Amino acid sequence: MTTPNPHPSVLLKNALMLVTMDDSRREIAGGWVLVRGRTIEALGGPETLPPHADDIIDMTGHVVMPGMVNTHHHMYQTLTRALAQDASLFDWLKTLYPIWARITPDMIRVSTQTAMAELVLSGCTTSSDHLYLYPNGSRLDDQIDAARMIGMRFHAARGSMSVGESAGGLPPDHLVENEAAILKDTHRVIQRFHDPAPLAMTRVVVAPCSPFSVSQGLMKDAAALARETGTMLHTHLAENDSDVSYSQERFGKTPAEYAEDLGWVGPDVWHAHCVKLDAAGISTFGRTRTGVAHCPCSNMRLGSGIAPLRTLRAQSVRVGLGVDGSASNDCNHMLGEARQAMLLARVMHSAETGVLIGVREILEIATRGGAETLGRSDIGYLAPGMAADIVAFNMNDLEHAGALHDPVAALLLCAPGKVSYAMINGRFVVRAGDFLPLDLGALKEMHNRMSHTVIAG
Repeated sequence: MTTPNPHPSVLLKNALMLVTMDDSRREIAGGWVLVRGRTIEALGGPETLPPHADDIIDMTGHVVMPGMVNTHHHMYQTLTRALAQDASLFDWLKTLYPIWARITPDMIRVSTQTAMAELVLSGCTTSSDHLYLYPNGSRLDDQIDAARMIGMRFHAARGSMSVGESAGGLPPDHLVENEAAILKDTHRVIQRFHDPAPLAMTRVVVAPCSPFSVSQGLMKDAAALARETGTMLHTHLAENDSDVSYSQERFGKTPAEYAEDLGWVGPDVWHAHCVKLDAAGISTFGRTRTGVAHCPCSNMRLGSGIAPLRTLRAQSVRVGLGVDGSASNDCNHMLGEARQAMLLARVMHSAETGVLIGVREILEIATRGGAETLGRSDIGYLAPGMAADIVAFNMNDLEHAGALHDPVAALLLCAPGKVSYAMINGRFVVRAGDFLPLDLGALKEMHNRMSHTVIAG
């Protein structure tokens, strides 16, 4: 009787280009990757190709690279795309809060699956999500269940809002929670779901929503809870001029001063947006190794401005990319977000430096940068011992014709495409273009039904 192999091997060979993003940033023509179990066992060029594996896949014509890392999202917002089309941040939120109040646990699960499917197909293998409202019995558990069905590596941020309109906040009172209940439930989900081990598929993040929706007391208590439990901290900060004005008028501080005074700086913290972070704030973030989730599409959609990407990186701020909510971006395409980050950085920084930001720097931010922002050292690049989170893009299509002399550059300079293969934790989620975890047709039908329900009321 044959004993099943507990650690089957998969060999991806003959890549048009293998982009490792390793410490030497190697790009290997004709490269291969050998995966065994959950990790990468070996990789190299055609001269060292292993002769055997349990599963051998020919990557001819494909760029093979590490899965990208999404550092900021609101997946429930896939239900409400293309609404409040011409509103800036605060008016946009006020328009959508009453609609989001109708969301149910089933809607949380389905919208998470929709967002994750779109992310994986765009080359993303790890995502954070910031779920900060819990109407009608919704819980963070609903998202985590959905992520496990998809098979995506997930940093689930237990967000919260506690300061409603009557107390000077932005959200309506019926959408905010009691602060003691927030802390109790956050501790519960950490105990139940958080996995600090290498290769963890689920981690929990402590994440009060924003300066205009939570108290300073909750921010301090949340930071203390995170540090007691070894979890990371995440919130929104300095997103637009109104956000900055709110901090100055209510707290008498700039957003960065507000964050530092509350203990919200350090290598265990990352903030979303930081479009309007001032020079002193950037210096503080760099000195403390605080992270930033750069969300260019959302920032443009809401007219918030352009985050100073090159300045942040020059001052040692950890920076990753985020697609942000699907109602302020209306898209969950990670490769498209990387392309937009590159183009926007060129618009902002070229005049002051005379140097355009490069394709490979942006791909580094989308992979290694995202991993560092989330506090991960086991994902973000391809090397022996690293997590087997690998994606492959087929470059033999019309959109890339004429660009194969540099297929890595073609990924961002040409139209962003979908993956042919996506492996997460050593298991295929997409194979030969097929999304394996569930029927996308049935998912779309269910999602559209729910979207109509929540929007129509």
